[in-house]
Amino acid sequence: MHYHGYLWTGDKKRFDKEGHRRPPGAPPPPPTGDNDTDGHRLDQRYREAVAEFRTGDLPPMETALWLTKPGRLVRGTWPEPKKAATWLGEQLAEYAPRFLSESDRDSTRLAALGNSAAEQLGWGGDVSHGFYLERPSFLSVALVCCSPNRVAPDMPCPVT
Repeated sequence: MHYHGYLWTGDKKRFDKEGHRRPPGAPPPPPTGDNDTDGHRLDQRYREAVAEFRTGDLPPMETALWLTKPGRLVRGTWPEPKKAATWLGEQLAEYAPRFLSESDRDSTRLAALGNSAAEQLGWGGDVSHGFYLERPSFLSVALVCCSPNRVAPDMPCPVT
């Protein structure tokens, strides 16, 4: 097992578009013919949604689904939980001055998040945190277990 780190910062309005952060459901029924403009439009939107989710950089609603995203989004890979948690702690420390909430900037709290991340990764759990930054920005940082992932054991590793 190893661990991948992911980090996203961006416009909170974009982050709030949950439809772009969920994998598409079942495909719509096929168009009934050439004149079925609604059916063709729905089919086209479904294809776009599949492509947006798979290739887009928005954090998925479920942490394990980061593994379905392109490998270029992986910010680091570590063989040990402590090293992955250290990276998380470094990211939190780097962004802490920009956290909107003063309580989120508390160094004791941030150290506790890093320590709990090492523990959670140690038993195969994923870790995900989000913070409001200066308006209108948001930070999402995640550590995902890979090969296998506890929640999605059949999901392939995005980095080969």
